[in-house]
This record gives sequence, structure tokens and C-alpha cells, in this order.
Amino acid sequence: MSLEPLLTAPLAVRLHALPAFAAFALGIVQLVAPKGTLPHRALGWTWVVLMAMVAISSFFIHTICTLGSYSVIHLLSIATLAYLPIGVRRARAHDVNRHRKTMLLLFLGALLIAGGFTFMPGRIMHDVAFDTQTTHGTCR
Repeated sequence: MSLEPLLTAPLAVRLHALPAFAAFALGIVQLVAPKGTLPHRALGWTWVVLMAMVAISSFFIHTICTLGSYSVIHLLSIATLAYLPIGVRRARAHDVNRHRKTMLLLFLGALLIAGGFTFMPGRIMHDVAFDTQTTHGTCR
């Protein structure tokens, strides 16, 4: 394992990865910690901000281009930006079951599934995890 590929990656990638790591760790805490408490709500707002940062920063990364200068993965970013306020609104309305489902869907889809794609060969996180060296270009 080597952090060098990430540390030398373009700024957009670093500004995407850092909040993604933080959102992943905080998301695990939120999943196992007691719900409805003041810390859960405070950490929840932090998680929402981190997820918005992850989604927005993804639009500045152009390494896989299947839809113009974007990829299918960017559709998850759009979905994330759409579902974050829905999840918050459901929590504020005390619709706990739908809030839980929305936030779990975001955690699984936007962090685990999309994050999993970053570990495919030829991607920066693959280079980090497996200490490989790939030339990472842009499709613009």
C-alpha cells in the first residue's frame, strides 16, 4: 500500500477522496451508534455536508468518459445530491423508517458501490491499495 498516487493526484481527486474517506468512516459510526441523540444529529449534518462535497467534487474529475466528459458513475453523484435533502427532510419530519432507508441507500450506493469502482485496475485507489503505478489521464 502506498499513499503516493493519491498524494500526487490532481487537486480535484484529492478534494474528492478526503471527504469520501471521512464520510465512509463517519457513516459506519452513524450506522452503529444510538439514533435520535444529539450526537447522531450533529454527526448526521456533518455526514450530509461531506457527502455533498464528495458528490460535487466528482464533477471535476474526468478520467472515465462515457457520457461526454462524464461517466455513468457521475449519475450516482446526481442521485446523491437529490437524495441528501430528501433524507434530511424525512428525519426532520420524524419519518424514521424512510430516513433510515434513504441514508442507508446513500451510504451503500454512493460510498460502497461507487467507492468500489475506484479500486478497479487503472484507477488511483487501486494504485494506492495495491502499490501499483498507472498513468492516469483525462478524457477532456
